[in-house]
Amino acid sequence: MKKEKPVLRKKWSDHYIEAGCDEVGRGCLAGPVVAAAVIISEKFEQNLINDSKQLNFKVRNELDHYIRENATDYAIAELPPAFIDEHNILNASIHAMHLSLDQLKVRPELILVDGNRFHPYPFISHQCVIKGDTKFLSIACASILAKNYRDQLMIKLHDEFPQYGWNHNMGYATKNHQQALNQYGPTVYHRKSFRLQYD
Repeated sequence: MKKEKPVLRKKWSDHYIEAGCDEVGRGCLAGPVVAAAVIISEKFEQNLINDSKQLNFKVRNELDHYIRENATDYAIAELPPAFIDEHNILNASIHAMHLSLDQLKVRPELILVDGNRFHPYPFISHQCVIKGDTKFLSIACASILAKNYRDQLMIKLHDEFPQYGWNHNMGYATKNHQQALNQYGPTVYHRKSFRLQYD
């Protein structure tokens, strides 16, 4: 029996302007961590939107365009490997989400965060939602924007260092990526604090 796609909720509460936040790239060996924040309205309609990991490249790109055209507001932020190495990946991920919120022109009154960890954002309440990108539309939108942005960036960086296969693995620890690290060593785009993967 085919598993039905879950219906994503538009709002946590009817009383607040809500921004959904998500990040991508936490488990990568190379490249930045990227976060997005998205505010949608009650009129926002797109039944194909889901957790970005459940969507193929073509659908994600089509939805990326739809979100940018129809969201009330959105913003994307990234932090480089050097920041990740200095502050650790959890803090970098949360800080990237804060930076994306900083860029919103519409000020939210409640922040919906994918996952179970977040640092309080000044003067705005937040709600952590485990697997939030499968439950709330704004978080799923943020996951799509963040993943598309980061994937496109890694494809560009692949041209500079093609031996690592970033156009396919997007910086994640695939067998081929780790073999290339053992052969060529890390680049400026690799996270030096993740050294256990390529010692």
